[in-house]
Amino acid sequence: MRKRILVVDDEEDIVHLITYNLRKEGYEVISAFEGNAALDRALTIPDLIILDVMMPGVDGFEVCKRLKANPATAQIPVVFLTARSGEVDEIFGLELGADDFIRKPISPRKLVARVKAVVRRSETADETAERAVIQAGRLQIDKTRFTVRVGNKELFFPRREFEVLALLVAHKGKVFSREMLLNQIWGSDVVVVDRTVDVHIRRIREKLGAEANGLETVKGVGYRFRE
Repeated sequence: MRKRILVVDDEEDIVHLITYNLRKEGYEVISAFEGNAALDRALTIPDLIILDVMMPGVDGFEVCKRLKANPATAQIPVVFLTARSGEVDEIFGLELGADDFIRKPISPRKLVARVKAVVRRSETADETAERAVIQAGRLQIDKTRFTVRVGNKELFFPRREFEVLALLVAHKGKVFSREMLLNQIWGSDVVVVDRTVDVHIRRIREKLGAEANGLETVKGVGYRFRE
């Protein structure tokens, strides 16, 4: 079955360029030219969304934020397109739950390679997801349903935050360096900064509340979930 990709950009020429190159690779492509239309089309649950950051009205960051806040669309991988450079924007986008960044002007070969990498990681995560429930005190993680519960309360985590938490809890007591977490969760073919891990850990702690006491920082090394 062909993978379906939603391409969102307010510049029609860019949408046409991306569409042409993705269709050559066998992908099905749907498009939107502004944020609200992107949110509507995302409800068809494409396999990946390529999303421009700078759009009039509802910009890409806001679209991503709304997608990740909706359980129906939260697990769709998002790749940002941006003409801006700078670590701050990239960290902010990753904090929102994006999987990768592609900078303009677009290199079609690089774009296709990055899309394939994100789709491949998503497929691998789906295929290898075991029916497994991880328990740590009142914290319960269901790796198949992508759910996290503390007691009777279900908490919502975007995919990357969920994967970081599940990995740490599944290997209680083991210390993971930032590099190890980046390689296992984001993959070695995606260039992201170490601070990305710190941002995700902070957001996980905020959501876990008192249960976050088990999530420890090992100074100068990385993180672990206490046994």
